[in-house]
Amino acid sequence: MQKGQSLIELLLTIALVSILFPALLTGFISTRNNRAVRDQRQLATAYLNEGQEAIRVVRVNGWSNLSTGTYHPIVSGSTWILMSGSELIDSNFTRQIVIEDVNRDNNGNIAQDGTLDPSTKLITISVSWGSPFPNSINAKSYLTRHDGNTHTDTTVVDFSGIKNGTAVVATSGTNVPGDGQVQLATAGGGHGGDWCAPNLGLPSLLFPQKTSTNAIYAIPGQAFVGIGDPENKGFGESFANVTIAQNYPPTATTKYVYSSNPVYGTFGEESYAYLAVDDTSKQILILDTTHIPFTTIGSFTPPTTTRASSVYVSGNTGYMTAGNNLYNFDLTSKSGVRPVKDPDGVLLAGTGIKVAVIGNYAYVANSTTTSQLQVVDISNPTNLRVVGQTTVNNQVATDLTVNQSGTRVYLVTQFASGQKAFFIIDTTTKIGDQPIIGSFDTQGMSPHGVAIASVNRVIVVGLGGQQYEVLNISQETSPSRCGGLNIASGIYGIATILQPNGDAYSYIITGDISGQFKLILGGNGNQFASTGSFVSSTFDAASSSAFNNFAANVAQPFQTTIQMQVAVSLPFNNSCNGLTFNYVGPDLTSSTFFTPVVSSISGTISFQASGSYQNPGRCFSYKTYFNTSDTTQSPVLYDMTVNYSP
Repeated sequence: MQKGQSLIELLLTIALVSILFPALLTGFISTRNNRAVRDQRQLATAYLNEGQEAIRVVRVNGWSNLSTGTYHPIVSGSTWILMSGSELIDSNFTRQIVIEDVNRDNNGNIAQDGTLDPSTKLITISVSWGSPFPNSINAKSYLTRHDGNTHTDTTVVDFSGIKNGTAVVATSGTNVPGDGQVQLATAGGGHGGDWCAPNLGLPSLLFPQKTSTNAIYAIPGQAFVGIGDPENKGFGESFANVTIAQNYPPTATTKYVYSSNPVYGTFGEESYAYLAVDDTSKQILILDTTHIPFTTIGSFTPPTTTRASSVYVSGNTGYMTAGNNLYNFDLTSKSGVRPVKDPDGVLLAGTGIKVAVIGNYAYVANSTTTSQLQVVDISNPTNLRVVGQTTVNNQVATDLTVNQSGTRVYLVTQFASGQKAFFIIDTTTKIGDQPIIGSFDTQGMSPHGVAIASVNRVIVVGLGGQQYEVLNISQETSPSRCGGLNIASGIYGIATILQPNGDAYSYIITGDISGQFKLILGGNGNQFASTGSFVSSTFDAASSSAFNNFAANVAQPFQTTIQMQVAVSLPFNNSCNGLTFNYVGPDLTSSTFFTPVVSSISGTISFQASGSYQNPGRCFSYKTYFNTSDTTQSPVLYDMTVNYSP
């Protein structure tokens, strides 16, 4: 009986061992393998962390070291560098670092599609191994150039840009050496100038030809004047570029006289002049004015054989009138034959004798007895459309000028006894019939030109009567004469300008054979000019960079406004000098602006490539616009800081 029981116990023991031993053996093997896997993962993690540290060192040593591709890190001297391809470590681990480009959308967010951000890379570090079991780990991260890259303008020296009706003055009450600010200039420059008290005490300039058109345009320091008598159709000296030094009394000199067919309209920029000429094969000529002699580098011929009457340039688009037509043309390049944007153009109510452009609208004065003013929507460059008009009297229009906001047009017509010849037109709505706010009887003077002198002064010039009339338009419904001059030889054209040093002038072209070009000092005493702008000097980031955002400290007193636009561009011939910038607002157009919130203007700088605007880029500039309706107050720009990567 006991032997049988012992046998049963032995069999049970053997059965239990046969059941438990494999489980124990499997557990032992599994524990050993898990320890090996854990050890391998720990090693792989160490190699991955080492790769992350290496890539950070490589970035510190130079962003240019991070080119797209697959790499592995090695020690070179006392630092890490990247070698092409993956690497095998300890015969079991494979490590690689993959560097990829990153795109961003217009708001600066990382996106699958968008604009390449040269200052951000996607880094993927992976480590894989084959034993005891195949496995891998990886880590993804976005690597950027070092933060804290900023450029600030705050001193008088920093604010060394282009001033038009503005001045840079030392900021009082600060402890920053040379601290400066930008504000509106004091009109008259301290010389006691007053638009309502004009005189002919300044030097004049003699041209080689008689001048009898109102073809004159001015920018600070330069005037672009059509010379020669259009009645004499011969080819000859027809255009003069005049430079005006910023001293007092000012000196005007003829930089160069250019020969072409008669010139009926001019427009000028720092390095270019645009001429509307009596030539049916090339109605618009584009001149390079940086070298003497001037050279014709480009032209535009519209789909009509009628001579050109006027020309205007806004951004990268030119506008011209020829006969009863308005056309636009592409100026992304100045060279060669420029293409038309809207081949159909606009059929005007009469001969378009003057065009001016503000924002998305062109304003055209027509030599016709009805619809002397027409407003054209130019927002779609391939489909120009007349959207508004005004009939002022039964006389033909001779000139117009438009305020900076495009809400007022000042139009003049030929004189007729018993009729008004100067009109203030409200163009706030643009659509339909634009209302006439006020008008003025020029009393025998037949206007040839009109120009805005300040926020409440307009100058009308012409033949007969009092040839130079300054009008006070403070009360728009009843303009009145506040001053004038008699110039018996007549005045054919006028341009007004506020120089960067604060001197305000009108430039007139007359029939005086002893000096056709004359300067007249204007201004509001030592009060601030009504409008002005400041274009910063160009900041060169030295390499392609992503310009991210900006912030400016400003002051905006009551009845004043201050606005900003920004521009980013690629260099030309590896240089940021001499670029033509496209200044834009928040929506990447020239018609919008960054505006203040309390005492600061700030904003995100859009990532996009649009014409000459290229962000990321290398060259940065900003433009600030100043305006006041109270000439005892001026808005102020204290400083401007831009953040960029790198």
